[in-house]
Amino acid sequence: MPERLFVCTPSKLGAYIDCPRRYRYTYVDRPSPPKGPPWAHNSLGASVHTALKNWFTLPPDRRAPGALPTLLKATWVREGYRDVDQERVAYRRALDWLESYVATLDPAEEPLGVERGVATKTAILALNGRADRIDGRAGPDGPEAVIVDYKTGRSGLDADDARGSQALALYAFAAQRVFRRPCRRVELHHLPTGTVAAHEHTEESLARQVRRAEETAIDIMAAEKAVAAGADPDESFPTNPGSLCGWCDFRKVCPAGAEVPAKEPWAAVEHLGG
Repeated sequence: MPERLFVCTPSKLGAYIDCPRRYRYTYVDRPSPPKGPPWAHNSLGASVHTALKNWFTLPPDRRAPGALPTLLKATWVREGYRDVDQERVAYRRALDWLESYVATLDPAEEPLGVERGVATKTAILALNGRADRIDGRAGPDGPEAVIVDYKTGRSGLDADDARGSQALALYAFAAQRVFRRPCRRVELHHLPTGTVAAHEHTEESLARQVRRAEETAIDIMAAEKAVAAGADPDESFPTNPGSLCGWCDFRKVCPAGAEVPAKEPWAAVEHLGG
């Protein structure tokens, strides 16, 4: 019998690359272990992403900065903040980011997709994912697609971040097949600084990222088969201790993670001034 394709998203593959044990807790163990409390930075990012998605659903003549307070309030996620004061500071800062960002956009320009699902298959993967935005732009040889990913974290981003992102490359690989046009440019739009980090892939560099994703999938399938055959789950899905442990949803149930000092749910938004 032919091997089943490994059904995955870029985030599923990324979870295993970051830490096989976290992958197991998320995707293998049933029931999944209890997670820690919600993170304020995830709430902030989700609020901004949804507000931008809804901005593009407005008619072009209503896509103006004045629409943003209503859009952001309607999508605001309140979980994880230390208190109401910190939440208010985060809301004001998020609104500032959005107003500055949409001022750089042409309201009349329609993307190819917003929060658009893309999917494709290889000999090993059944890949699907949802890109923040896919733009249609004119390229040297005709129409092209461009992957746009919004970022709201405190760290600035550069071209190396765009070049090294497996998720962006996989979105581009899938988008080429969905839209039947080249998709090699990927962009990280960092809303707090208003900067854009971009990379132009080649067919070869996209193929390398796909091969790496397939290699990860092969490792995951081997580990899952081993557990199903009776192997020790902790050995098949080892931990990858490091700085990310303090931010892990499963820190309390993971022996390695429990040794790392916990981060407060609001720690990543303290720099906003709250």
